[in-house]
Amino acid sequence: MGAGGSSALARLSLPALRLPARPRSAWLGVAVLGLAAVALGTVVWRQTRPRRRRRLQQVGTVSQLWIYPVKSCKGVLVSEAQCTAMGLRSGHLRDRFWLVIKEDGHMVTARQEPRLVLVSITLEDDELVLRAPGVDPLVLQSKLPSSNALHDCRVFGLDIKGRDCGDEAAQWFTNFLKTDTFRLVQFEKTMKGREAKKIFPAVAQNYQVAYPDCSPVMILSEASLADLNTRLEKKVKMDQFRPNIVVTGSNAFEEDSWDELLIGDVEMKKALACPRCIMTTVDPDTGVIDRKEPLETLKGYRLCDPSERQLYKTSPLFGIYYSVEKIGDLKVGDAVYQMVQ
Repeated sequence: MGAGGSSALARLSLPALRLPARPRSAWLGVAVLGLAAVALGTVVWRQTRPRRRRRLQQVGTVSQLWIYPVKSCKGVLVSEAQCTAMGLRSGHLRDRFWLVIKEDGHMVTARQEPRLVLVSITLEDDELVLRAPGVDPLVLQSKLPSSNALHDCRVFGLDIKGRDCGDEAAQWFTNFLKTDTFRLVQFEKTMKGREAKKIFPAVAQNYQVAYPDCSPVMILSEASLADLNTRLEKKVKMDQFRPNIVVTGSNAFEEDSWDELLIGDVEMKKALACPRCIMTTVDPDTGVIDRKEPLETLKGYRLCDPSERQLYKTSPLFGIYYSVEKIGDLKVGDAVYQMVQ
């Protein structure tokens, strides 16, 4: 013990302890063991200490849930759904798990074929039934034979597989659209999805999607749509923007600030805002593409901050894309909570 330690003991009227002399190497060993014990104790404390609880702040309520089985075709309103890592599911209805392609594998959407929005889908006796003006209904098996061909498809420049839905489905879309030869493919859960980092390198999360544009879930508020309609001569409806989850009870564009959300027992994290394109100008009731509104009006007041121009360019932002951090169930009427530290 040093002089400082001896004098401190003396001030306390305690006798100084005399320790037997030890070799220098023995004292070094004791010091090393002591440091190791402290380090181990720190690791154990970090692993066992309770996580800081996040505060829940209700920001709205779920008013609608939409699943879009075939990309660019009509959505299906459901009252409840499973939220999987790759999007909403209700029975055999999976969000954007079917895709119309050209014979060379390139995707076909309402951007090129606006009349796709007139195709409706219902689930009847575990089969998908597609209906469209001027053609008989098409019945699709929910599970395809493994003998059906696999296609190499291209979705926004990225490769992804798809199982061919058969000649009858191909002829049905070809007859309805009357502009080219088309095929329909289905994504299977054993296939590899498109990776978030390849879709938008700036996205922090590491998720995969089948045929959606960017993420498993897109959220939009009723208030934001109402705000847009105050600026339009011809009003638009929610299905023109194709959200999965519609929220009521919030302020217009309040969803811009929602980072982490809890809905039902599902946890989601914001990936990025939804950059809008010419798809928004397709009338879901007529299948006619306007190419101007509501896109031009949105560009007038919903462009990104200049610091984000490299990411969003000149596309207006309307709705928010989310990744699924914890899968679970959700339903219409569920509270929407923002999780804050």
